[in-house]
Amino acid sequence: MKDNTVTPYKNRLSKKEQVAGMFNHIAPKYDFLNHFLSLGIDKSWRKKVVKELKKKDPKRMLDVASGTGDLAIAAAMRMPNLKVEATDIAAVMLEKAQIKIEKRKLSDRINVSIADAENLQFDATQFDAVTAAFGVRNFEDVPKGLSEMYRVLKPGGKLIILEFSKPRKGPFAMFFRFYFKFILPFLGRLFSGNNRAYTYLPESVEAFAERENFIQLMEQAGFQSCDYKVLTFGVACMYQGIK
Repeated sequence: MKDNTVTPYKNRLSKKEQVAGMFNHIAPKYDFLNHFLSLGIDKSWRKKVVKELKKKDPKRMLDVASGTGDLAIAAAMRMPNLKVEATDIAAVMLEKAQIKIEKRKLSDRINVSIADAENLQFDATQFDAVTAAFGVRNFEDVPKGLSEMYRVLKPGGKLIILEFSKPRKGPFAMFFRFYFKFILPFLGRLFSGNNRAYTYLPESVEAFAERENFIQLMEQAGFQSCDYKVLTFGVACMYQGIK
């Protein structure tokens, strides 16, 4: 099983300190680059998560590593009775999320707060659903983060995680590896002004324990009925589990 020791920068700060600093730096360009570099496909992935969430009709949801709040907002807009806690360790990202939330008049249903995913400030069994989109691979301790998600879920509650993956076969897999290793980092550096963020991205995806290995981590944390769905030829995966 792969480890999670890849860090954004080569310094003595902890991984979570480096991740917070990196995302605070790229926050002004984050949304643009997300949609541009994924050709807008990331929006369709979030719609799939919301579609799965609606089957459980949650009333209270925690969105971990919420970033600029895209998943929290998408869920709240589709489920009018849902209240969301959107958390992240990067304060500037949450500032961007708050602006978007206020623009969509969702402030009464989405609350943002700084939180360490591996040490959540919420009491046990508080949420009907917990989500995380493209943030788990940035955890310093993935099993601990999964255990925290399990702790705050109500019995029967649902976990859904979106995370990047790697296409495994065929010409598309070859193209994707080239794009992800060379083109994406170049464009990311060009537009974000951060020399490491979009080099760290493919490195972190390469190091991440994906698919069957991640299902094993979910099961070790206590989740049941775990499965995953491959999205867009394997560029991403949607993981699901029940407490």
